Amino acid sequence: MILYMILIFGIGIYQGRKVHSSADFAIADRKLPGWVAALSERATGESSWALLGLPGAAYATGLMETWTAIGCVLGILVAWIFLAGKLRKEADTYKVETFTDYIAKRHGECGKWIRILGSFTIVFFFFFYVGAQFLGGGKTLHTLFDIDQNLAMIIVVILVIPYTIYGGFRSVTYTDVIQGLLMIITLIIAPIAALIYLAEQPEGAVFATSISEALTKSGDSYSTLMGGAVLDQQSDLAINLNRLFPDAANVVSGLGSGIIIAGAFSWFFGYLGGQPQLTMRFMAIKDEANAKIARNIGVIWTIIAYIGALSIGWIGIALFGPNGLEDQETVMPKVLTTVFNPVISGILITGVLAAIISTANSLLILSATELSENIIKPLSNQKNEDYDGLWRSRMITGLLSIIALGLAYLSPSDLIYSIVGYVWAGIGSTFSVVILLTLFWKRFHGKAALLTIGVGLIFTVIWISAGLDAIISSRLLTFVVALLTAILSTFIFEIRKGKN
Repeated sequence: MILYMILIFGIGIYQGRKVHSSADFAIADRKLPGWVAALSERATGESSWALLGLPGAAYATGLMETWTAIGCVLGILVAWIFLAGKLRKEADTYKVETFTDYIAKRHGECGKWIRILGSFTIVFFFFFYVGAQFLGGGKTLHTLFDIDQNLAMIIVVILVIPYTIYGGFRSVTYTDVIQGLLMIITLIIAPIAALIYLAEQPEGAVFATSISEALTKSGDSYSTLMGGAVLDQQSDLAINLNRLFPDAANVVSGLGSGIIIAGAFSWFFGYLGGQPQLTMRFMAIKDEANAKIARNIGVIWTIIAYIGALSIGWIGIALFGPNGLEDQETVMPKVLTTVFNPVISGILITGVLAAIISTANSLLILSATELSENIIKPLSNQKNEDYDGLWRSRMITGLLSIIALGLAYLSPSDLIYSIVGYVWAGIGSTFSVVILLTLFWKRFHGKAALLTIGVGLIFTVIWISAGLDAIISSRLLTFVVALLTAILSTFIFEIRKGKN
């Protein structure tokens, strides 16, 4: 791990020497090679979610978590196949430097307010997302070395921040290449070796000697795609549905199963251009030929990675039993340290840290540039904007990292899966609607975009704060509410304009 971090530092500092302006810092001057953009986008998109959160959820729920994987994979494929190339062209046409900069330039009549509200929304939610990465790093180091988790989070921050502050987007994307490669190697080698390990174990040495046996022994809630949707009659969802349909048990069961599956699949909506840290990778690709290369790499990486992540969660059931781990999200490092010797497991677990680092630094850069370019810059009177803007972005990056660390300590949830889910609703589901309609519906205008962002933000906060996310996922409902808001407001503003 020390050697790995030295390598990452070296690459980050080397690329940082090429950063001479705020545009370099924010988007690498839109000149990323396709292979760099693809591996960076995938490393950033999966983060501790794919190496800790998703395997942990697969360990806890069995085959039911397949619906989450299907939603994620389909969303990623749609983004790479249908959106990436178009977003690259748009970014080049409008000379985009930040995510909200694109939306604002496309809807110039409300550009100022779109920048302010959009940037505020992103920074607000991404504090929690960055905190989730620090939390994931703390869990990993705690599992490996029995380091206090709070101290471990500080160590992760020390590893991430210096080269991120120095080199910005350029350093982050090129270090992501190493991290993306290490992540996919881990997700390929670990399941294969673990399955061989299980098959060689004598009877009774482990809970089960194969994934299928482990799922079957764990019961119906683990072993079938629909079995996991059997409702706990004491759950909030079951109680509320029974109130609505007191004499229709089948209706309750059917609705409950459908709602649970829809909630798992709803991760799909966040990938449709609405995650700024991923969309910026699309925008930064230097030309159309590189966009095609990036698309192919991104699609192949995604399919392999999700199969591996789910498999590791299910292998954890075979090794430890369905109730064998105190914290479900430690299943990845636990599997690796069980199956491999310390040297190999150390190398592969570095893949977990790679995922955490690649997302944490990307989110910090995005938040810092949004805040610097769209909120602080308009208020400044600096003459040498390239130089002053670069140092402004660097200082804000450092400040935001400290705030995010504080939020990781104070977070109301200690589950990475849950924290990322909140961000996926407030940011992903809301901005996916704005990006899709901006790209594909000519009638969509700035006032409607501004209202959609505001409604999506407010709805997500209210829905989750009221505990209603336990009934129907905010990832799904925020997308629906934002889409209805966007369509209706487009027509209403047009009608009012026509009357005037």
